[in-house]
Amino acid sequence: MRLKNILIAVDDIERSKQFYHDLFGLDMVLDNDGNMILTEGLVLQEKKIWGNFLEKDIIPENNACELYFEERDIEAFAQKLEKLYPSIKYVNRLTTHDWGQKVIRFYDPDGNLIEVGTPVDRSEKL
Repeated sequence: MRLKNILIAVDDIERSKQFYHDLFGLDMVLDNDGNMILTEGLVLQEKKIWGNFLEKDIIPENNACELYFEERDIEAFAQKLEKLYPSIKYVNRLTTHDWGQKVIRFYDPDGNLIEVGTPVDRSEKL
């Protein structure tokens, strides 16, 4: 068995498609009327459909999970984020952890938490 997709609930699927394309280069693979699959396995689901399916409220900024991306030139990414989405809500702006990894955390327009970090050398931990 393998993990196939990650689904996030969004208010405006077209706005979210543009956001994930602008910042991460993700493109649409399939548009299924309120459920859109992007490259890298990210699925956008309209909140009203997801909420009706679950019969539960969708809670933005719940901080229960995050989408994690790696970027070698994180300073350029931080500048691009600020330029394209100046009103984005940050958890933390660009910072460096004690172990040397640089990260930036922010919410997408629907309150889904995103972290972008520099690659970590995982071979040292194996």
